[in-house]
Amino acid sequence: MMEAGILVMFAVVGGGILALACLAAWIWALIDILKNDFTGPNKLVWFLLVIFLPLVGVICYYFIGTKQKLPSNSHY
Repeated sequence: MMEAGILVMFAVVGGGILALACLAAWIWALIDILKNDFTGPNKLVWFLLVIFLPLVGVICYYFIGTKQKLPSNSHY
């Protein structure tokens, strides 16, 4: 009986950690989209995709969208 309670606790904690990781990735994607320049309407498209389809949008943006950013002229 005690093992079931421990498994539930680990599932809840693991789910919470996964939810926080997804939230952090979503926030990162939105900030990255807003602070970078894209060609044409790509910025708006990526922003709307990440807003309305959060998980799919973040994954697609990470693999596709980051390659579509215009080069930055800033030198840090």
